[in-house]
Amino acid sequence: MLSVQIQKKLAQFTLDITFCVKDEIVVLFGPSGSGKTTALNIIAGLLHPDKGSVLLNNMVFFSEEAGGLPPQKRKVGYLFQDYALFPHMTVRKNIRYGIRQPLTVKEENQIQHLLEGLGIGHLLLKYPHQISGGEKQRVALARALACEPALLLLDEPLSALDHASRLRGQDELLRLHKEWKIPTILVTHDKEEARKLGDRILYMEAGKIHSEEQLIPAT
Repeated sequence: MLSVQIQKKLAQFTLDITFCVKDEIVVLFGPSGSGKTTALNIIAGLLHPDKGSVLLNNMVFFSEEAGGLPPQKRKVGYLFQDYALFPHMTVRKNIRYGIRQPLTVKEENQIQHLLEGLGIGHLLLKYPHQISGGEKQRVALARALACEPALLLLDEPLSALDHASRLRGQDELLRLHKEWKIPTILVTHDKEEARKLGDRILYMEAGKIHSEEQLIPAT
């Protein structure tokens, strides 16, 4: 379980949120500039809060006493809004970026299974500019999952896609979450998408969680 209790002073307000995530999809929903992406960046270790703690199971990501664990040691998969693929790297190198080398046979098989599941095995030698938006999204998701993360962060992962591709992407995210069963935080501005993908929705505004909606009964 992920436990987040953080405060960070920003230009317009102080981000001050507390929530937990089990093996479920929790959606952060709210207007632009409400602190959703900042929260993801703090959990990933790209930013440090001023106060509080971030814990994943028995691992301390951040505490005021211990400080912050480096991002590369957090076992977090992060799918950025713009996908952040390296334009000078092939799809294969993008997916394997940051993975410890050399891989075991089991790890190679797991990556191959992931590529087959996402339907991108035929793209490995292409570069980002040679593939579609939907394919970029699947490549970025494969990169986020290739390190076998214990936590998945998704920042507007489907916002750049057309409607049909977006629906397929939503179905793929649900399928993968059912298979991986890890805590997942999704940021979206689309209410329909939030209701389809989320087990819970946390409504944020000006750095605060104002309400929570339970979509699937807690177990």
